[in-house]
Amino acid sequence: MKDCLICKRIEMIKNNENTYFVKELETGYVVLGDHQRFKGYTLFLCKKHVTELHHLDDNFKMKYLEEMSLVAEAVQKVFNAEKMNYELLGNGDTHVHWHLFPRNTGDTPQKGPVWWLPREEMWNEKYRPTEAELAEYKTILLNEIENLLSERN
Repeated sequence: MKDCLICKRIEMIKNNENTYFVKELETGYVVLGDHQRFKGYTLFLCKKHVTELHHLDDNFKMKYLEEMSLVAEAVQKVFNAEKMNYELLGNGDTHVHWHLFPRNTGDTPQKGPVWWLPREEMWNEKYRPTEAELAEYKTILLNEIENLLSERN
């Protein structure tokens, strides 16, 4: 776990050092992606270090999936996505975490998954949000997550 990038990011959140952190939920942490090629790209990092979703006990797993769905709903609403892409990959970082991509018609040269874009396109520094953009994105996403949570309680 000491070499796990996701665990390191969570540690940064706990130390108040992750500027992309949006909100802590019961089962995970909501963070904006470092690069915003797809405006609103968000990750939901599991609080437990497991490599597979089925390694979580059933109650925690169901709550984690419920919270991930709520975060995706918030992302879709505030970033005006036509469609959401949900990805739980783990080939690079083997700590369970969701990639939530807001998608719109014509946002890539051809229809398909975001990963069909070249890495230099996806992670180009021109897509790193400015401090002002990051503050705005975090605020609107946090407000919508809290709004959805209050509606459900």
